[in-house]
Amino acid sequence: MALFGRPLSGTPDMLPGFEQALLEIEDQATVALSGKTHHSIVKFTGDSSDAVAGTVFSVTPEEIQSADKYEVAAYKRVAASLRSGIRAWVYVDARYAPTD
Repeated sequence: MALFGRPLSGTPDMLPGFEQALLEIEDQATVALSGKTHHSIVKFTGDSSDAVAGTVFSVTPEEIQSADKYEVAAYKRVAASLRSGIRAWVYVDARYAPTD
C-alpha cells in the first residue's frame, strides 16, 4: 500500500534457477519505510533444481518506475521466465544477476 497506493492481487508462480537470501539494508530511509533492516532477495544460481515460490502481480509501467525508485542499488530489475511460462520483471541481488 505504501508503495503503490492500492492493494495488489496476484497469482502464485515459481522462479526457477534462483534461491532466496537476505540482504542487509543500509539506507535508513528504506529501513524507515519498510520497518526492516533485512529484506528478502533472490540470487541467480542457474541451477535448474533451485526455485523460489512467489506471486506474479500486474502493475502499470508507472508502478514499475515507483518500484525502481524504491529499490536500493543492491537490487537489479531483470526479465525472467517463470515456471508457468510467463515472462516477468524480477528484482534480484545485483551481485548475482543473470547475464543475458
